[in-house]
Parts: sequence; structure tokens; C-alpha cells
Amino acid sequence: MIHIDIITVLPELISGFLNHSILQRAKDKGVANINIINLRDYATGNYKSVDDYPYGGGGGMVMRCEPLAACIEDLQKKVPYDEIIYTTPDGEKYTQKAANQLSLKGRMLIICGHYKGIDQRIRDKYVTLEFSIGDFVLSGGELPAAVICDSIVRIVPGAISDEMSALSDSFQDGLLAPPVYTRPEVWNGMEVPKILLSGNDKTINDWRLEQSIERTKTRRPDLMTD
Repeated sequence: MIHIDIITVLPELISGFLNHSILQRAKDKGVANINIINLRDYATGNYKSVDDYPYGGGGGMVMRCEPLAACIEDLQKKVPYDEIIYTTPDGEKYTQKAANQLSLKGRMLIICGHYKGIDQRIRDKYVTLEFSIGDFVLSGGELPAAVICDSIVRIVPGAISDEMSALSDSFQDGLLAPPVYTRPEVWNGMEVPKILLSGNDKTINDWRLEQSIERTKTRRPDLMTD
């Protein structure tokens, strides 16, 4: 079973996503255990503040050390994490390869940043991996955390009923997936490629590989050189 804890200041922003589809089924099967921790539960003072102005001036706010450290250390008493992940625009590009590697880990903690990010000292002291899901900025780290959870859990054995389906997804073999078709055989005058109706597994697999290679060359040539 894989265990993922998520620290956030907006639990409601991520809870809905985690309670549906494959993630919910994985939790129901006992394949995954995903918990949301509200950082404000570890903040002090009347306003439960978790942020403050940045040293050196400038716009925005920075998430403070004290509540984050208190939360992380409290959780570490209960769970010896294999990785502590921070989602940030300046992190390493998140890929299917990273998802595959993380799916082999047992216990992970994901920190969702907000405002201008978290105090660098938290990153230096606790964080073991930093990921970005793209070259753009979001309002918070909840969406990246949800993306990471989904990409990891769906390839954990037992999470989906057809495990071969996950193994044939785009990027699993360094290529984009081939085009797919279902019924009806003819729609709006457009036919399903005859080869897919042949029943010859080898011929079909060869065609799919050719299509994957061609699609990758056309749409993501960068993958062919990685």
C-alpha cells in the first residue's frame, strides 16, 4: 500500500478530487492511503496566520517556518517518510518516469505552497524532492499535488482493474500512445482502421508501435532525443 500525506492551507480545494474515480477506489481497496492535513491546525495566535511579509521587501507573502516545521515534525513522529515533496515552479519537471519511481515508494509527504512560496529554510531542512508540473504559475500547490497523487496511485498494482492499460499509457515507454477507436465501426463516414479488426495480435501491435513512433516524432520530437 502507498501512503501519501498532503499539507495544505486549503483542504477543500483538493479533497473533492481525491474522493472520486480511481483515487477513491484505490483507497476503498486498501491500495492507497491519502490524508489531507490543514496547516492552520499548527498555526498559533488568534488568526492562525501561516504567512508573513518577505525579508528584503517586494510583493506577496511567504509561508512561515514555524507552522510548517511543527506540522512536518508531528507527522514524522507517526510516519517515516521516504520522500518529502514540495510543488514549486522552480522544481524539477515532473514526468512519467518520476511517477513510476515514486509509485515504488511506500510513504510520501507533499507540501502545497501558496503566496510567494515557503521559507527557503523549510526547503533546505526537510524537502527531499521538488517538482513542477509545467512552465507556468498557479495560485497554489494543491492542483500539482493532486496531479502527482493521481499519476502515482493509478500505476500502483491493484489500483485499476486492467493493469495492462496503465502500462500502455503515453510516456510509459518513452512514446506517445497510438490512436484508439471503439464502436461504431463507421461514424460520419469515417472508418476504424481495418488492421484493428483483423484479429492478428502481432500485426495490430506492430501497427500501434508504428503509430506511436510517428505521433511522437510529429507532436513531441523532444521525447525521441531524451
